[in-house]
Order: sequence, then C-alpha cells, then structure tokens
Amino acid sequence: MAKEKPGRLEVQSFADHHVITQPNPLRKVLLRVPESDLDDPVARAEKALAGLSGEFKNWMTIEADRLSAAHAAILREGFTDDNREELFRAAHDIKGDAATFGFASAGVAAESLCRIIEHAPELDKVPANLIAHHINAIQAIVRERTKLDTAVMAPALSRQLRGIADEFLAYANRDRPEHLEAILAPSIIPAE
Repeated sequence: MAKEKPGRLEVQSFADHHVITQPNPLRKVLLRVPESDLDDPVARAEKALAGLSGEFKNWMTIEADRLSAAHAAILREGFTDDNREELFRAAHDIKGDAATFGFASAGVAAESLCRIIEHAPELDKVPANLIAHHINAIQAIVRERTKLDTAVMAPALSRQLRGIADEFLAYANRDRPEHLEAILAPSIIPAE
C-alpha cells in the first residue's frame, strides 16, 4: 500500500519574521465531537466519589480494625517479622486513604506510627503506650469524626502524637546520625 505524501510546508513571510506551518497528518484520524457530547472525566470522577462517600466511614472503620488486630497480635506474640509488617501495612494503608476518605487527622497519626516502625532501632524498646496511643487515636478519630468537638481535637491530638514520636525517635537514634536527618526532617501536617 502506498503512503500518501505529506502536505507541503506553508511559509508566511512578514517584514521581520517568517511563520512556518507544518502539515499535521493526524488531522485525518482525529474525531471531532460536538460541544454537547464533551466528556468531563474530572466531573465523572467527582460524581463517582460522591456516590461512594457514604462508604468511606465503613472503609476507614475496616482499616482501623485491621490496625487494632495487628496490634493485638503484637501484644500476644511480640514483634515478629510478620506482625511488624502487618502493623506497618495497616498504618500505611490508613495514611494513604485517610485524606481521600475525609479522615486527614487519622492519616497524620498513622504516618507518625509508620515513622516509629521504620525508624526505631529496636521495636521491642519502643514504649508500648506510644504505639497504643497512636492506635487508640486513629480508632477514636475514625469513630468520632462526625462529632463537633472532634474537628478541633483530632488535628491537635495527631500533632501531639507526632511530636512525642519525633522526640522518642530523636532520642532512640541519637547514636545513629544517618537516621536523624530523616527523622528530624519537617513534614506537612494537613488541616482537617
């Protein structure tokens, strides 16, 4: 099959410059859609999210329960590799989903817990209350999100937990300067 020869270049000359227009062979395959049939993928996505928004609390409750179950396994069996990994994955999933589902403060607390798991030299030496407070805060934020005072208290609680976690990590890693840079780096804590 013989290919069509490309069109010619068009050159428009002006007093101080030239405009060269190259032919566009893709125009032949381009489908023109009337204005009335235009699809807005962002609007479609927002409509789909609005339809699912009733499920967000249920999904976050499931994720928070998964986090609690991972913590319960650690309390029973200690920090095995599997238990540590499940606790980290559960916290990491909450961190990733929380803002999308409208639980930004739970995401901040989950990020703080992830930092403890990642940067503590020995998880067995992390104060048990520090991990428990993170998990209880996430549970409370997910459970009580619709109450009026939670809108003010949840971000403050998450920031306090992050501060305490950072203090602990700075102390625990005082002899490991390569970790201190990552631990002490500032992060953005979103508003609820």
